[in-house]
Amino acid sequence: MSELLKMENICKVYPNGVVANRDINFSLKKGEIHALVGENGAGKSTLMKILFGLESMSEGKIIYKDKELLLKSPMDAISQGIGMVHQHFMLVSSVTIAENIVLGMEPRNGVLIDKKEAFKITKALADKYHFDIDPAQKIEDASVGTKQKVEILKALFRGAQILILDEPTAVLTPQETEELFKELKLLKEIGHTIVFISHKLNEVKEICDRITVMRRGRDEGTFEVANITKEEISNLMVGKTMEWKIEKGVAKPKESILQVRGVSVFGIHDKKVLNDVSFVLRAGEILGIVAVEGNGQSELVDAITGMNPYQEGDIILAEQSIRNKKVKEIRDGGMAHIPEDRMSVGISKSASIRDNMLAVSYAGREFSKYGLLNDKKIDQWAKEKIKEYQVLTTSEKTEIGSLSGGNIQKVVVAREFSSNAKVIVANQPTRGIDVGAAKFIHRKLVSLRDEGAAVLLVSADLTEVMDVSDSLLVLYEGEIVAYFADAKQTTENELGLYMLGLKRQEKAQIREVCHE
Repeated sequence: MSELLKMENICKVYPNGVVANRDINFSLKKGEIHALVGENGAGKSTLMKILFGLESMSEGKIIYKDKELLLKSPMDAISQGIGMVHQHFMLVSSVTIAENIVLGMEPRNGVLIDKKEAFKITKALADKYHFDIDPAQKIEDASVGTKQKVEILKALFRGAQILILDEPTAVLTPQETEELFKELKLLKEIGHTIVFISHKLNEVKEICDRITVMRRGRDEGTFEVANITKEEISNLMVGKTMEWKIEKGVAKPKESILQVRGVSVFGIHDKKVLNDVSFVLRAGEILGIVAVEGNGQSELVDAITGMNPYQEGDIILAEQSIRNKKVKEIRDGGMAHIPEDRMSVGISKSASIRDNMLAVSYAGREFSKYGLLNDKKIDQWAKEKIKEYQVLTTSEKTEIGSLSGGNIQKVVVAREFSSNAKVIVANQPTRGIDVGAAKFIHRKLVSLRDEGAAVLLVSADLTEVMDVSDSLLVLYEGEIVAYFADAKQTTENELGLYMLGLKRQEKAQIREVCHE
Protein backbone atom coordinates (compact mmCIF):
# COMPACT_ATOMS: atom_id res chain seq x y z
CA MET A 1 0.00 0.00 0.00
CA SER A 2 1.36 3.41 -0.99
CA GLU A 3 1.23 6.43 1.30
CA LEU A 4 -1.97 8.37 0.86
CA LEU A 5 -1.26 11.14 3.36
CA LYS A 6 1.81 12.39 5.21
CA MET A 7 2.02 14.82 8.12
CA GLU A 8 5.63 16.01 8.22
CA ASN A 9 7.42 17.67 11.17
CA ILE A 10 4.18 18.88 12.72
CA CYS A 11 4.56 21.31 15.61
CA LYS A 12 1.81 22.95 17.62
CA VAL A 13 2.56 25.60 20.23
CA TYR A 14 -0.37 27.34 21.94
CA PRO A 15 -0.28 31.07 22.81
CA ASN A 16 0.33 30.23 26.49
CA GLY A 17 3.55 28.44 25.53
CA VAL A 18 2.25 24.87 25.88
CA VAL A 19 3.81 22.62 23.24
CA ALA A 20 1.26 19.98 22.20
CA ASN A 21 3.09 18.52 19.18
CA ARG A 22 6.85 18.41 18.52
CA ASP A 23 8.21 17.42 15.07
CA ILE A 24 5.66 14.67 14.53
CA ASN A 25 5.72 12.52 11.43
CA PHE A 26 2.58 10.54 10.73
CA SER A 27 1.46 8.79 7.56
CA LEU A 28 -1.55 6.88 6.28
CA LYS A 29 -1.80 4.25 3.56
CA LYS A 30 -4.87 3.79 1.42
CA GLY A 31 -7.06 0.95 2.72
CA GLU A 32 -5.53 0.56 6.19
CA ILE A 33 -6.77 0.84 9.77
CA HIS A 34 -4.09 2.81 11.57
CA ALA A 35 -4.08 3.02 15.38
CA LEU A 36 -3.01 6.20 17.15
CA VAL A 37 -2.27 5.63 20.82
CA GLY A 38 -0.66 7.49 23.70
CA GLU A 39 -1.24 8.66 27.23
CA ASN A 40 -3.76 11.40 27.81
CA GLY A 41 -2.04 14.66 26.94
CA ALA A 42 0.39 12.92 24.55
CA GLY A 43 -0.81 15.14 21.69
CA LYS A 44 -2.78 12.67 19.59
CA SER A 45 -6.06 14.62 19.76
CA THR A 46 -4.26 17.84 18.79
CA LEU A 47 -2.62 16.08 15.84
CA MET A 48 -5.98 14.79 14.59
CA LYS A 49 -7.62 18.19 15.12
CA ILE A 50 -4.93 19.64 12.85
CA LEU A 51 -5.72 16.97 10.24
CA PHE A 52 -9.45 17.79 10.49
CA GLY A 53 -8.92 21.56 10.32
CA LEU A 54 -10.01 22.25 13.91
CA GLU A 55 -6.53 23.45 14.88
CA SER A 56 -3.81 25.24 12.92
CA MET A 57 -0.26 23.92 13.05
CA SER A 58 2.64 26.15 14.08
CA GLU A 59 5.10 24.35 11.79
CA GLY A 60 5.13 21.47 9.32
CA LYS A 61 3.08 20.44 6.33
CA ILE A 62 0.45 17.94 5.22
CA ILE A 63 0.88 16.12 1.92
CA TYR A 64 -2.30 14.47 0.60
CA LYS A 65 -2.37 12.64 -2.73
CA ASP A 66 1.08 14.12 -3.50
CA LYS A 67 -0.10 17.73 -2.99
CA GLU A 68 0.38 20.03 -0.01
CA LEU A 69 -2.87 20.50 1.88
CA LEU A 70 -3.87 23.73 3.63
CA LEU A 71 -6.73 23.25 6.10
CA LYS A 72 -8.31 26.30 7.71
CA SER A 73 -11.53 24.68 8.92
CA PRO A 74 -13.34 21.31 9.15
CA MET A 75 -15.19 22.27 5.96
CA ASP A 76 -11.84 22.31 4.16
CA ALA A 77 -11.06 18.83 5.51
CA ILE A 78 -14.50 17.48 4.58
CA SER A 79 -14.15 18.88 1.06
CA GLN A 80 -10.91 16.89 0.74
CA GLY A 81 -12.54 13.66 1.89
CA ILE A 82 -11.42 13.71 5.54
CA GLY A 83 -14.07 13.02 8.18
CA MET A 84 -13.96 12.79 11.96
CA VAL A 85 -16.26 10.99 14.39
CA HIS A 86 -15.84 12.48 17.85
CA GLN A 87 -16.04 10.49 21.07
CA HIS A 88 -19.07 12.50 22.16
CA PHE A 89 -21.72 12.19 19.47
CA MET A 90 -22.84 15.37 17.69
CA LEU A 91 -26.39 14.41 16.76
CA VAL A 92 -29.77 16.12 17.03
CA SER A 93 -31.81 13.91 19.36
CA SER A 94 -35.30 15.10 18.41
CA VAL A 95 -35.13 14.23 14.70
CA THR A 96 -34.68 11.04 12.69
CA ILE A 97 -31.54 9.20 11.66
CA ALA A 98 -32.12 10.23 8.05
CA GLU A 99 -32.48 13.91 8.97
CA ASN A 100 -29.22 13.75 10.97
CA ILE A 101 -27.30 12.16 8.12
CA VAL A 102 -28.34 14.75 5.51
CA LEU A 103 -28.20 17.71 7.93
CA GLY A 104 -26.80 20.72 6.09
CA MET A 105 -27.07 18.91 2.74
CA GLU A 106 -30.81 18.24 2.77
CA PRO A 107 -32.62 17.33 -0.45
CA ARG A 108 -35.32 19.91 -1.17
CA ASN A 109 -38.83 19.87 -2.48
CA GLY A 110 -39.25 23.56 -3.16
CA VAL A 111 -38.48 25.38 0.09
CA LEU A 112 -39.21 22.31 2.22
CA ILE A 113 -36.94 19.41 3.13
CA ASP A 114 -37.77 16.33 1.05
CA LYS A 115 -37.94 13.82 3.91
CA LYS A 116 -38.91 10.97 1.61
CA GLU A 117 -35.76 11.53 -0.46
CA ALA A 118 -33.67 11.84 2.73
CA PHE A 119 -34.92 8.43 3.87
CA LYS A 120 -34.18 7.00 0.42
CA ILE A 121 -30.63 8.39 0.46
CA THR A 122 -30.00 7.05 3.97
CA LYS A 123 -31.36 3.59 3.14
CA ALA A 124 -29.14 3.35 0.05
CA LEU A 125 -26.10 4.51 2.04
CA ALA A 126 -26.76 2.03 4.88
CA ASP A 127 -27.24 -0.83 2.41
CA LYS A 128 -24.02 0.03 0.57
CA TYR A 129 -21.95 -0.21 3.77
CA HIS A 130 -24.00 -3.01 5.41
CA PHE A 131 -25.11 -0.80 8.33
CA ASP A 132 -28.29 -2.11 9.94
CA ILE A 133 -30.28 1.03 10.78
CA ASP A 134 -33.83 2.36 10.44
CA PRO A 135 -33.76 5.81 8.72
CA ALA A 136 -37.08 6.75 10.34
CA GLN A 137 -35.94 6.09 13.92
CA LYS A 138 -35.42 9.15 16.10
CA ILE A 139 -31.95 9.55 17.56
CA GLU A 140 -33.38 9.83 21.08
CA ASP A 141 -34.74 6.30 20.71
CA ALA A 142 -31.56 4.82 19.18
CA SER A 143 -28.99 2.69 20.99
CA VAL A 144 -25.43 3.90 21.50
CA GLY A 145 -24.23 1.46 18.85
CA THR A 146 -26.73 2.85 16.34
CA LYS A 147 -25.66 6.42 17.10
CA GLN A 148 -22.08 5.42 16.37
CA LYS A 149 -23.16 4.07 12.98
CA VAL A 150 -25.07 7.28 12.21
CA GLU A 151 -21.97 9.38 12.90
CA ILE A 152 -19.91 7.20 10.54
CA LEU A 153 -22.59 7.33 7.83
CA LYS A 154 -22.76 11.12 8.19
CA ALA A 155 -19.06 11.32 7.38
CA LEU A 156 -19.36 8.85 4.50
CA PHE A 157 -22.31 10.77 3.03
CA ARG A 158 -20.07 13.83 2.90
CA GLY A 159 -17.49 11.90 0.90
CA ALA A 160 -15.00 10.84 3.58
CA GLN A 161 -12.21 8.61 2.31
CA ILE A 162 -10.20 9.06 5.50
CA LEU A 163 -12.17 8.48 8.72
CA ILE A 164 -10.80 9.59 12.10
CA LEU A 165 -12.53 7.66 14.90
CA ASP A 166 -11.91 8.97 18.43
CA GLU A 167 -12.40 6.19 21.02
CA PRO A 168 -15.18 4.59 18.92
CA THR A 169 -15.81 1.67 21.29
CA ALA A 170 -15.67 3.60 24.57
CA VAL A 171 -19.35 3.00 25.41
CA LEU A 172 -20.16 -0.06 23.27
CA THR A 173 -20.92 -3.58 24.49
CA PRO A 174 -18.75 -6.46 23.20
CA GLN A 175 -21.52 -7.38 20.75
CA GLU A 176 -21.77 -3.81 19.43
CA THR A 177 -17.99 -3.60 19.17
CA GLU A 178 -17.87 -6.84 17.19
CA GLU A 179 -20.51 -5.49 14.81
CA LEU A 180 -18.64 -2.18 14.40
CA PHE A 181 -15.40 -4.02 13.62
CA LYS A 182 -17.10 -5.99 10.83
CA GLU A 183 -18.28 -2.71 9.32
CA LEU A 184 -14.85 -1.08 9.65
CA LYS A 185 -13.19 -4.05 7.97
CA LEU A 186 -15.65 -3.72 5.09
CA LEU A 187 -14.82 -0.01 4.76
CA LYS A 188 -11.14 -0.94 4.66
CA GLU A 189 -11.74 -3.58 1.98
CA ILE A 190 -13.42 -1.07 -0.34
CA GLY A 191 -10.56 1.40 0.01
CA HIS A 192 -11.36 3.68 2.96
CA THR A 193 -8.58 4.59 5.38
CA ILE A 194 -9.34 4.68 9.11
CA VAL A 195 -7.49 6.33 12.01
CA PHE A 196 -8.42 4.40 15.16
CA ILE A 197 -7.73 6.36 18.37
CA SER A 198 -8.07 4.07 21.37
CA HIS A 199 -6.81 3.16 24.83
CA LYS A 200 -7.96 -0.45 24.37
CA LEU A 201 -4.84 -2.21 23.17
CA ASN A 202 -6.56 -5.58 22.76
CA GLU A 203 -8.86 -3.93 20.19
CA VAL A 204 -5.91 -2.27 18.48
CA LYS A 205 -4.28 -5.68 18.13
CA GLU A 206 -7.49 -7.18 16.77
CA ILE A 207 -8.41 -4.70 14.06
CA CYS A 208 -5.47 -2.43 13.16
CA ASP A 209 -2.73 -2.85 10.55
CA ARG A 210 -0.24 -0.27 11.79
CA ILE A 211 0.16 1.73 14.97
CA THR A 212 1.75 5.08 15.80
CA VAL A 213 2.65 5.61 19.45
CA MET A 214 2.82 9.12 20.91
CA ARG A 215 4.36 10.32 24.16
CA ARG A 216 4.60 13.87 25.50
CA GLY A 217 3.89 15.49 22.16
CA ARG A 218 6.30 13.37 20.10
CA ASP A 219 5.85 10.27 18.00
CA GLU A 220 7.71 7.23 19.33
CA GLY A 221 7.52 5.49 15.97
CA THR A 222 5.15 3.62 13.68
CA PHE A 223 4.99 -0.19 13.79
CA GLU A 224 3.25 -3.10 12.14
CA VAL A 225 0.68 -4.20 14.71
CA ALA A 226 1.48 -7.87 14.09
CA ASN A 227 5.11 -7.26 15.08
CA ILE A 228 4.61 -5.51 18.44
CA THR A 229 3.10 -6.74 21.71
CA LYS A 230 0.62 -4.92 23.94
CA GLU A 231 3.29 -4.71 26.63
CA GLU A 232 5.75 -3.10 24.20
CA ILE A 233 3.11 -0.59 23.11
CA SER A 234 2.30 0.26 26.73
CA ASN A 235 5.94 0.73 27.63
CA LEU A 236 6.48 3.04 24.63
CA MET A 237 3.48 5.10 25.73
CA VAL A 238 4.84 5.70 29.22
CA GLY A 239 8.55 5.66 28.40
CA LYS A 240 9.49 2.85 30.77
CA THR A 241 8.74 -0.74 31.63
CA MET A 242 5.56 -0.97 33.67
CA GLU A 243 3.99 -3.63 35.85
CA TRP A 244 0.42 -3.81 34.55
CA LYS A 245 -1.03 -6.53 36.75
CA ILE A 246 -3.31 -5.38 39.56
CA GLU A 247 -2.36 -7.09 42.81
CA LYS A 248 -5.77 -7.79 44.28
CA GLY A 249 -6.45 -10.18 47.11
CA VAL A 250 -9.84 -11.65 47.98
CA ALA A 251 -12.27 -9.08 49.36
CA LYS A 252 -13.24 -9.31 53.01
CA PRO A 253 -16.56 -7.46 53.20
CA LYS A 254 -17.76 -6.23 56.56
CA GLU A 255 -20.86 -4.34 57.60
CA SER A 256 -23.34 -2.81 55.15
CA ILE A 257 -22.48 0.87 54.70
CA LEU A 258 -24.83 1.84 51.86
CA GLN A 259 -28.32 0.45 51.31
CA VAL A 260 -30.40 1.24 48.24
CA ARG A 261 -34.00 0.20 48.94
CA GLY A 262 -36.56 0.06 46.13
CA VAL A 263 -35.36 3.32 44.58
CA SER A 264 -37.20 4.70 41.55
CA VAL A 265 -36.50 7.90 39.64
CA PHE A 266 -38.97 9.51 37.24
CA GLY A 267 -37.89 11.24 34.06
CA ILE A 268 -39.75 13.05 31.29
CA HIS A 269 -43.53 12.39 31.14
CA ASP A 270 -43.28 10.59 34.51
CA LYS A 271 -41.56 7.60 32.89
CA LYS A 272 -39.42 5.60 35.33
CA VAL A 273 -35.77 5.84 34.31
CA LEU A 274 -34.81 3.88 37.44
CA ASN A 275 -37.26 1.24 38.57
CA ASP A 276 -37.33 -0.37 42.05
CA VAL A 277 -33.55 -0.75 42.39
CA SER A 278 -32.28 -2.42 45.55
CA PHE A 279 -28.83 -3.53 46.67
CA VAL A 280 -26.36 -3.23 49.54
CA LEU A 281 -22.74 -2.09 49.46
CA ARG A 282 -20.47 -3.26 52.24
CA ALA A 283 -17.29 -1.89 53.72
CA GLY A 284 -14.29 -3.61 52.19
CA GLU A 285 -15.81 -4.45 48.80
CA ILE A 286 -15.93 -3.02 45.29
CA LEU A 287 -19.32 -3.35 43.63
CA GLY A 288 -19.25 -2.72 39.88
CA ILE A 289 -22.23 -1.47 37.89
CA VAL A 290 -22.34 -1.97 34.13
CA ALA A 291 -24.91 -0.80 31.60
CA VAL A 292 -25.14 0.61 28.13
CA GLU A 293 -25.26 4.41 28.30
CA GLY A 294 -28.75 5.69 29.09
CA ASN A 295 -30.00 2.71 31.08
CA GLY A 296 -30.27 4.37 34.49
CA GLN A 297 -26.72 4.27 35.81
CA SER A 298 -26.33 8.07 35.74
CA GLU A 299 -29.66 8.55 37.53
CA LEU A 300 -28.65 5.99 40.15
CA VAL A 301 -25.37 7.78 40.86
CA ASP A 302 -27.16 11.15 41.00
CA ALA A 303 -29.65 9.76 43.53
CA ILE A 304 -26.95 8.21 45.73
CA THR A 305 -24.76 11.32 45.72
CA GLY A 306 -27.60 13.83 46.18
CA MET A 307 -27.13 15.45 42.77
CA ASN A 308 -30.79 14.77 41.92
CA PRO A 309 -33.74 13.52 44.01
CA TYR A 310 -35.32 10.07 43.95
CA GLN A 311 -39.11 9.73 44.02
CA GLU A 312 -39.64 6.27 45.53
CA GLY A 313 -37.75 4.10 47.98
CA ASP A 314 -34.86 5.21 50.16
CA ILE A 315 -31.08 5.32 50.35
CA ILE A 316 -29.34 4.72 53.67
CA LEU A 317 -25.77 5.89 54.23
CA ALA A 318 -24.18 4.75 57.49
CA GLU A 319 -27.64 4.07 59.00
CA GLN A 320 -28.96 7.52 58.04
CA SER A 321 -31.44 8.26 55.23
CA ILE A 322 -30.12 10.75 52.70
CA ARG A 323 -33.60 11.70 51.41
CA ASN A 324 -33.81 15.48 50.86
CA LYS A 325 -30.26 15.98 52.13
CA LYS A 326 -27.93 18.40 50.39
CA VAL A 327 -24.76 17.22 48.66
CA LYS A 328 -22.56 18.68 51.42
CA GLU A 329 -24.55 16.85 54.10
CA ILE A 330 -24.14 13.57 52.23
CA ARG A 331 -20.42 14.20 51.82
CA ASP A 332 -20.11 15.01 55.52
CA GLY A 333 -21.83 11.68 56.18
CA GLY A 334 -18.90 9.89 54.59
CA MET A 335 -19.28 9.89 50.80
CA ALA A 336 -16.82 10.78 48.04
CA HIS A 337 -17.85 11.16 44.41
CA ILE A 338 -15.87 11.08 41.17
CA PRO A 339 -18.47 12.43 38.71
CA GLU A 340 -18.98 11.22 35.17
CA ASP A 341 -18.80 14.77 33.79
CA ARG A 342 -15.67 16.17 35.40
CA MET A 343 -15.85 19.46 33.49
CA SER A 344 -19.39 20.44 34.49
CA VAL A 345 -19.65 19.18 38.06
CA GLY A 346 -16.18 17.95 39.02
CA ILE A 347 -14.17 21.16 38.98
CA SER A 348 -14.21 24.95 38.99
CA LYS A 349 -12.42 25.67 35.69
CA SER A 350 -11.16 29.13 36.62
CA ALA A 351 -9.80 28.06 40.04
CA SER A 352 -6.32 26.69 40.66
CA ILE A 353 -5.35 23.02 40.98
CA ARG A 354 -4.75 23.65 44.68
CA ASP A 355 -8.17 25.18 45.29
CA ASN A 356 -9.91 22.40 43.37
CA MET A 357 -8.11 19.79 45.46
CA LEU A 358 -9.02 21.65 48.63
CA ALA A 359 -12.70 22.12 47.74
CA VAL A 360 -14.08 19.37 50.00
CA SER A 361 -11.67 19.69 52.92
CA TYR A 362 -10.99 23.42 53.36
CA ALA A 363 -13.06 23.58 56.54
CA GLY A 364 -11.18 20.74 58.25
CA ARG A 365 -8.88 21.31 61.21
CA GLU A 366 -5.92 20.07 59.19
CA PHE A 367 -5.90 23.22 57.06
CA SER A 368 -7.60 25.90 59.13
CA LYS A 369 -7.58 27.33 62.62
CA TYR A 370 -10.05 29.84 64.01
CA GLY A 371 -11.51 30.16 60.52
CA LEU A 372 -8.16 31.08 58.92
CA LEU A 373 -6.56 28.89 56.23
CA ASN A 374 -2.94 27.80 56.60
CA ASP A 375 -1.75 28.58 53.07
CA LYS A 376 1.75 27.18 53.58
CA LYS A 377 0.39 23.84 54.75
CA ILE A 378 -2.19 23.74 51.93
CA ASP A 379 0.45 24.47 49.28
CA GLN A 380 2.68 21.68 50.59
CA TRP A 381 -0.23 19.22 50.68
CA ALA A 382 -1.25 20.13 47.12
CA LYS A 383 2.32 19.65 45.88
CA GLU A 384 2.45 16.21 47.50
CA LYS A 385 -0.84 15.18 45.85
CA ILE A 386 0.30 16.49 42.45
CA LYS A 387 3.41 14.33 42.75
CA GLU A 388 1.55 11.28 44.08
CA TYR A 389 -1.10 11.39 41.34
CA GLN A 390 1.38 12.39 38.60
CA VAL A 391 -0.43 15.55 37.51
CA LEU A 392 1.55 17.24 34.72
CA THR A 393 1.87 20.89 35.78
CA THR A 394 4.50 23.41 36.74
CA SER A 395 2.66 24.69 39.81
CA GLU A 396 -0.17 23.87 42.18
CA LYS A 397 -1.46 27.39 41.46
CA THR A 398 -1.99 26.70 37.74
CA GLU A 399 -5.59 27.26 36.58
CA ILE A 400 -7.09 23.78 36.31
CA GLY A 401 -8.97 24.61 33.10
CA SER A 402 -5.64 24.86 31.26
CA LEU A 403 -4.79 21.19 31.92
CA SER A 404 -5.58 18.28 29.61
CA GLY A 405 -8.70 16.25 30.38
CA GLY A 406 -6.66 13.40 31.79
CA ASN A 407 -4.73 15.63 34.17
CA ILE A 408 -7.96 17.30 35.29
CA GLN A 409 -9.30 13.82 36.10
CA LYS A 410 -6.19 13.08 38.18
CA VAL A 411 -6.88 16.20 40.25
CA VAL A 412 -10.50 15.14 40.82
CA VAL A 413 -9.43 11.62 41.79
CA ALA A 414 -6.72 12.94 44.13
CA ARG A 415 -9.27 15.13 45.90
CA GLU A 416 -11.86 12.39 46.32
CA PHE A 417 -9.44 9.63 47.32
CA SER A 418 -7.91 11.92 49.96
CA SER A 419 -11.21 12.65 51.72
CA ASN A 420 -11.18 9.62 54.06
CA ALA A 421 -14.66 8.66 52.86
CA LYS A 422 -16.56 5.57 53.95
CA VAL A 423 -18.17 5.24 50.51
CA ILE A 424 -16.49 6.12 47.22
CA VAL A 425 -18.76 6.47 44.19
CA ALA A 426 -16.45 6.30 41.17
CA ASN A 427 -18.37 7.07 37.97
CA GLN A 428 -16.20 6.44 34.86
CA PRO A 429 -13.04 7.20 36.91
CA THR A 430 -10.60 6.41 34.08
CA ARG A 431 -12.52 7.69 31.04
CA GLY A 432 -10.09 9.64 28.88
CA ILE A 433 -7.17 8.59 31.08
CA ASP A 434 -3.97 7.02 29.76
CA VAL A 435 -3.13 3.40 30.52
CA GLY A 436 -0.55 4.14 33.21
CA ALA A 437 -2.82 6.55 35.09
CA ALA A 438 -5.74 4.12 34.82
CA LYS A 439 -3.74 1.32 36.41
CA PHE A 440 -2.67 3.72 39.15
CA ILE A 441 -6.32 4.55 39.89
CA HIS A 442 -7.27 0.86 39.84
CA ARG A 443 -4.61 0.07 42.43
CA LYS A 444 -5.77 2.99 44.58
CA LEU A 445 -9.36 1.71 44.51
CA VAL A 446 -8.20 -1.73 45.65
CA SER A 447 -6.01 -0.17 48.34
CA LEU A 448 -8.92 1.92 49.66
CA ARG A 449 -11.09 -1.21 49.66
CA ASP A 450 -8.47 -3.03 51.72
CA GLU A 451 -8.43 -0.13 54.17
CA GLY A 452 -12.18 -0.62 54.72
CA ALA A 453 -13.84 1.74 52.24
CA ALA A 454 -16.92 0.69 50.26
CA VAL A 455 -16.49 1.37 46.54
CA LEU A 456 -19.24 1.69 43.94
CA LEU A 457 -17.57 1.55 40.51
CA VAL A 458 -19.60 2.57 37.45
CA SER A 459 -17.78 2.03 34.18
CA ALA A 460 -18.42 1.51 30.48
CA ASP A 461 -15.08 -0.32 30.23
CA LEU A 462 -15.92 -3.97 30.86
CA THR A 463 -12.29 -5.00 31.23
CA GLU A 464 -11.85 -2.38 33.94
CA VAL A 465 -15.00 -3.22 35.84
CA MET A 466 -14.30 -6.97 35.75
CA ASP A 467 -10.66 -6.61 36.78
CA VAL A 468 -11.30 -4.22 39.66
CA SER A 469 -14.73 -5.24 41.03
CA ASP A 470 -15.46 -7.97 43.54
CA SER A 471 -19.15 -8.24 42.62
CA LEU A 472 -21.24 -6.93 39.71
CA LEU A 473 -24.69 -5.50 38.96
CA VAL A 474 -26.08 -5.09 35.44
CA LEU A 475 -28.71 -2.43 34.67
CA TYR A 476 -31.02 -2.50 31.68
CA GLU A 477 -33.81 0.05 31.13
CA GLY A 478 -33.48 1.21 34.72
CA GLU A 479 -33.75 -2.23 36.34
CA ILE A 480 -31.24 -4.67 37.77
CA VAL A 481 -31.24 -7.63 35.38
CA ALA A 482 -28.27 -9.53 36.79
CA TYR A 483 -26.13 -9.76 39.91
CA PHE A 484 -22.87 -11.66 40.30
CA ALA A 485 -21.57 -12.06 43.84
CA ASP A 486 -18.20 -12.91 42.30
CA ALA A 487 -17.14 -10.86 39.27
CA LYS A 488 -15.16 -13.85 38.04
CA GLN A 489 -18.40 -15.82 37.59
CA THR A 490 -19.14 -14.16 34.25
CA THR A 491 -17.50 -13.06 31.00
CA GLU A 492 -17.54 -9.85 28.95
CA ASN A 493 -19.71 -11.51 26.30
CA GLU A 494 -22.26 -12.69 28.85
CA LEU A 495 -22.38 -9.23 30.43
CA GLY A 496 -22.99 -7.79 26.97
CA LEU A 497 -26.07 -9.99 26.56
CA TYR A 498 -27.50 -8.70 29.87
CA MET A 499 -26.61 -5.10 28.97
CA LEU A 500 -28.51 -5.40 25.68
CA GLY A 501 -31.56 -6.93 27.38
CA LEU A 502 -31.13 -10.26 25.58
CA LYS A 503 -30.74 -12.14 28.84
CA ARG A 504 -31.85 -11.58 32.45
CA GLN A 505 -31.83 -13.40 35.76
CA GLU A 506 -34.99 -14.19 37.71
CA LYS A 507 -36.06 -11.35 40.00
CA ALA A 508 -36.15 -13.66 43.00
CA GLN A 509 -32.55 -14.68 42.34
CA ILE A 510 -31.43 -11.05 42.09
CA ARG A 511 -33.30 -10.00 45.23
CA GLU A 512 -31.90 -12.92 47.22
CA VAL A 513 -28.28 -12.01 46.54
CA CYS A 514 -28.77 -8.24 46.61
CA HIS A 515 -30.27 -8.29 50.10
CA GLU A 516 -28.06 -10.82 51.80
